[in-house]
Formats: sequence, structure tokens, C-alpha cells
Amino acid sequence: MSIAISFEEAAFGCEKEVTVERYETCDTCHGSGCAPGTSPEVCPDCHGTGTVQVRRQTPMGVFATSAPCAKCGGKGRIIHQPCKDCRGSGMVRKKKTIQASIPAGIDNGQTISIRGQGNAGKNGGPAGDLLITITVRPHELFRREGTSVLCEAPITFTQAVLGAELEIPTIDGKVKYTLPEGTQSGTTFRLKGKGIPSINGRGRGDQYVTVYIETPKNLNKEQKEALRKFAETMGESETQGRKDFFKKFKK
Repeated sequence: MSIAISFEEAAFGCEKEVTVERYETCDTCHGSGCAPGTSPEVCPDCHGTGTVQVRRQTPMGVFATSAPCAKCGGKGRIIHQPCKDCRGSGMVRKKKTIQASIPAGIDNGQTISIRGQGNAGKNGGPAGDLLITITVRPHELFRREGTSVLCEAPITFTQAVLGAELEIPTIDGKVKYTLPEGTQSGTTFRLKGKGIPSINGRGRGDQYVTVYIETPKNLNKEQKEALRKFAETMGESETQGRKDFFKKFKK
């Protein structure tokens, strides 16, 4: 089966109740497949083994192979009075609610196994396992690469030039980060230990935040004039980046 969990639940682990339909041992016949008070007959052809020897004459000689017994269908026993509840199969289909522990650090598409919570085993064998495939719902801010968390954060032109103290969202909550002066749009910085816990329990990844400068829109006349004066004082047409760009272009 599969279940969907949130980004945070995948990061830190969680407990989920899941309801499955599975085959369980019949309570009426206790898995024998026989009506109460009766018992199965040992197959006279295979003597309870479920297989018979088949001999074939070939030009190379006589070859013996094993094949399922046709009389008992390979079961080794014959039920003359089958249980009415399970119709002789020894199992009935039931709904079961199970508590599933989702480990911290699990990723989208990974599968966990809950031992002994699958279908009942045949002929008295142990029950199988319940396999649960995890689907992690996308997050509106974060995305994941391995144990790393990636996100983007908008900053103003003023913050980029002068530096600022930012509040950055993480999966643990907001943290403060000091943005240095002269930060360029597209710069990525690291928040150590703020990523996804390793699924084997060995530490945590980091968070990587890429900042980009939001260009202001709908400026009024005074604001535009202030920017023009600022550009004149900075000499924007002669910045080193522009010089290097046009130098390469001329080549």
C-alpha cells in the first residue's frame, strides 16, 4: 500500500494509522480449512507431500521428475467437509488498523516494511510483511536533494548593498542570518545542520538558501529621481562587471 505524508513528517518521522485489507487465519477452523469436529485426509497418492514422482521413458533412458499431486492440488491433504466461513482455504479477508512508524529522513518513493503484518501464511506458515511506499507531498517553500534542503529568499536592493539581518524559514522554524554587504543576486549561503536527518541516524544535512533581489515596481517620481542621482554617484556605466562583459564581447 502507499500513504502520503508532509515534507516535515518525512524529515522528522511520524506515526501513522493505516487500514489494510489482508487475509488472516480463520477463527472458526484455526487455519485447517475443515469444518469444526472434522479433520483432513492425508492424500493417498502423494502421502501428504503434495508432490508425486513422474517417470518418463526417453531415448536417453528413464528420467524421474517431481510434479504437483493432481489429486490434492499439491496441498498434501484432502478436505471432505470444508469450513463454511473460509470455504476450506483456512483464511478469511479482514480489515485491520495498524500503527506504522515512519522513520525520520525517509524520502519520496521509499518503502518501509512492517514485519508479520501482511497476509497469513499458507499451511501454517508465518505471516508475510506489510510494505508501505511513502509519497512526500511537495512543500511550498522547500525542496530536497538527499539530506539537503534548498530554498530561495527574496531580498531588497538596499539589503543587498548595505547588508541586513534576515529571518530565514527552516524546517525547525525561523533562524536569523546576517547578510553581508554587497551580496549579489543568486548568491547561495549555507545553514549548517538545518537539513534533513539521515535515515540511518547519523547527523543531519544542511540548508542552502539562494537570495535574489526583488526589483521594485511602480516607483513614484521622487523615488525615480533618487535612483538616477544614486546611479550618477555610483557611475553604473563603468562598473567592473560591465567592463568585463563588453571586453569579452569585443573579442
